[in-house]
Amino acid sequence: MSRSLPSYALFAQQFSSDAIEAQFHGNFTDGINVCQEICDRYASDASKVALRYQTAAGIDGEMTFAELQQQAARFANFLNAQGIGRGDRVACLLPRTPQLLICILGTLRAGAVYQPLFTAFGPGAIDYRLQQANTRLIVTNGEQWHKLDDVSASPLTMLVDNLPTTSKQPDFYLHEQLSHYSDDFTPVLLQLDDPFLQMFTSGTTGKPKGVAVPTKALMAFYVYMKYAIGLQADDQFWNLADPGWAYGLYYAIIGPLLLGVTTHFNEASFSADNTLAFLQRYRITNLAAAPTAYRLLMANDELFDDSAKLQVKRASSAGEPLSPEIVNWAQQRLGCRLCDQYGQTETGMTSANFHALEHVERPASMGFQLPGYRLVALDPKGNEVAPGESGELAVDMEHSPLFFFDGYTWNEKAPYQGRYYLTGDMVVSNGDGSHSYTGRDDDIIASAGYRIGPAEVESALIEHDAVIESAVVGKPDDKRGAIVKAYVVVRSNYETDQQLAEELQQHVRNTLSMHSYPREIEFVDELPKTSSGKIQRYLLRQQAEKEISDATSA
Repeated sequence: MSRSLPSYALFAQQFSSDAIEAQFHGNFTDGINVCQEICDRYASDASKVALRYQTAAGIDGEMTFAELQQQAARFANFLNAQGIGRGDRVACLLPRTPQLLICILGTLRAGAVYQPLFTAFGPGAIDYRLQQANTRLIVTNGEQWHKLDDVSASPLTMLVDNLPTTSKQPDFYLHEQLSHYSDDFTPVLLQLDDPFLQMFTSGTTGKPKGVAVPTKALMAFYVYMKYAIGLQADDQFWNLADPGWAYGLYYAIIGPLLLGVTTHFNEASFSADNTLAFLQRYRITNLAAAPTAYRLLMANDELFDDSAKLQVKRASSAGEPLSPEIVNWAQQRLGCRLCDQYGQTETGMTSANFHALEHVERPASMGFQLPGYRLVALDPKGNEVAPGESGELAVDMEHSPLFFFDGYTWNEKAPYQGRYYLTGDMVVSNGDGSHSYTGRDDDIIASAGYRIGPAEVESALIEHDAVIESAVVGKPDDKRGAIVKAYVVVRSNYETDQQLAEELQQHVRNTLSMHSYPREIEFVDELPKTSSGKIQRYLLRQQAEKEISDATSA
């Protein structure tokens, strides 16, 4: 590693959250507005580009900070006219388009709370989130519009494009409303504990849990982007993660714009060909993605010959552990170091191999705690383990000035033990502030960068008339890390054949989402249970893992 980089150890030792707060336009004592911090402060340079994008049809475009500031003010004025403001939830069910960014920034300018919705969600997943958050407005497009037919929640609706043939009409059209309102709107100031994002995260039991992200999280976002991602002023930054989820929203939109760096949207679905072409066309210098994206690029290695001529200088990964094979491939084909990093929806990124700080690197390590955090591993009794021992990763909240998670929005779960926040992830402590990931201590499935709660999938399956009960686990998979596998008990009057399996898969796609449907379904007579009747998913996980090992040795 270059000796010109500052020392991680020294930087962490001298870390001051006051020094980070000094980087902001506003302050967390008198009040802060997120749109000001990620847009207005850079809008004085009329030529400074905030977003470069390519539509699904392959059309290129860009928007400056100044243009976004004006459009965000128009949208904020629209929201204000509807009585939507501080603390109100505004949701977008939109792909990666300029309209998405305008609505996010306008929502934040008005002091309201932006609520992301993943475009692969089915009506059931959308309905739950809208009802739970008491969402005031949902913005979507013609492609997604039909999903609202099966949503019982009744927020105001807005379309960003012309309405397709349908009997249901939206309350508003985005382009019409933007043309009606002024581009002057005084940003609403929020306090450090006021929320500006309303997230949801999957769990092992029950419905997804709410995570309201307060404005003080901006300081942690800043530290991650500047020192872990290593973002520089002249970077062309592209984070492939979808902004319907935390990593894409926090670090493909909020994070880069916070540092005044151009971010990129590619509306097209992921493919190796498309990704390589985008990297080349936009001369991307700083790249972030889930390991699945890197795995799929590596699987198409023949595309990455000497003629690729990439400009990538720094690459980062989050969502699940990287294998040494992927790291080596990235060094050879992308021509840069690929850093493994770790975080959660609740906490943002908390551990990283840093691009902008010098430290010891360990193979298959999630790196060092983010300055401003103290991470530890706890044994089952809640004691911090010694170096070399394993335990549950936890945040020492008393000694983590950047920690911002104040608990689940509707108190769905108590994730604390004394002064520690428990992540549910198992690690080995290296004794120097770094840890190596070993797995989950619960049943969460990490698939293609998504964290999928088995309870949601099981709940969707049991809604089908054929299903008596089901259990869902993660099955190891080379490309996705894991796939969702369902073990299903059905009623005696149904044939347990491929047709029923496909019908159940489609049912989950329609009611829940495209990314969490079970790619494998196995019909069984009964599920393993404890004497109290609790399903023993760990036995089914072991069975799924044995299927892989048996297939490999065959």
